[in-house]
Amino acid sequence: MTEHITLPPQFFPATTGEINLSAIPSEWLVLYFYPKDSTPGCTTQAIDFSSLKDQYAALNATVIGVSRDSVKSHQNFTEKQALSIDLISDKEEVLCKHFDVIKEKNMYGKQVMGIERSTFIFHKGELVKSYRKVKAAGHAEQVLEDLKALQAG
Repeated sequence: MTEHITLPPQFFPATTGEINLSAIPSEWLVLYFYPKDSTPGCTTQAIDFSSLKDQYAALNATVIGVSRDSVKSHQNFTEKQALSIDLISDKEEVLCKHFDVIKEKNMYGKQVMGIERSTFIFHKGELVKSYRKVKAAGHAEQVLEDLKALQAG
């Protein structure tokens, strides 16, 4: 059973300006949420999605990452890791709350509220697949394979 989540029709600050998710020109959108720029798992995930960007583009898919980091943090992360995908800054947690990705997590023995690594595939604005509690390693490849399967019907 697929969750019922829509794309909010508003603009969000991102590494390349502002992005309106409901107006993405590609047929497919892969939106992934990650906890923090420049941390090991998040770096792995961002580099993997970036390295596969051309393969996603060949499938008419746009990949966008989302975290609560600032645009400046995203720009530094993008520069340092030579990322080729857009990253949205969700400091106000508008998208995080909309997609219900803020969860209680255990950090060094303390309970904190943080982003649960999650990914969502949209086709023409409709959610067709969601992933919760994602492991960073190998995830970008898995999503690409699933996207190919979804397109094959």
